[in-house]
Amino acid sequence: MNILIADDHAIVRKGLIQLLREEFGRLYVAEAADSAEVYRILRDRSWDVILLDISMPGRNGVEVLKQLRAEGVRAPILMLSMHPEEQYALRVLKAGASGFLKKDAAPEELITAIHRVLSGRRYITASLAERMAEEAALGAQSGHEALSDREMEVFMLLAAGRAVSEIATEMSLSVNTVSTYRTRILEKLLLRTNADITRYAIDHRLL
Repeated sequence: MNILIADDHAIVRKGLIQLLREEFGRLYVAEAADSAEVYRILRDRSWDVILLDISMPGRNGVEVLKQLRAEGVRAPILMLSMHPEEQYALRVLKAGASGFLKKDAAPEELITAIHRVLSGRRYITASLAERMAEEAALGAQSGHEALSDREMEVFMLLAAGRAVSEIATEMSLSVNTVSTYRTRILEKLLLRTNADITRYAIDHRLL
């Protein structure tokens, strides 16, 4: 079995590899620390499973996921993140992910998720299934789910108290571009200030 692990933290990759080797016998694992390495390694062979971290240098995992699916990559892609399920799970599933799992999940849950996606099914927690059912019943996106991927990224940094200039530097964008994203976020969420953004994030368990 061939597994590609994309995560910018070497210690996380090593831990995952050890766990996978204990579960699966014959196993080839490749490691990528950023999006550029993902694209380079992806061409080496066919992959049975791709474990993709959402927060990576350069293009984030959500952007990588969308490009891989747009290019016709059909391997199951299991998204990993330290962020709460409420923040990204629905977003990545809609973008073509086979499942979403928090990095602090129990090892047994990761193995269960991998077996699930290997069988061609999605891995969805009970709480996420409930949220998906609620959204389907409403028939439309609401709140932060309506933000674009870039807007969501800026939203979370603003919610964490980061200044527009800091966000611009971290995301390699101009201050004007980040300010435009901030304006769109405020308009979409019907908020007025950065403090409102932080309060919204706390109320919706995004922080």
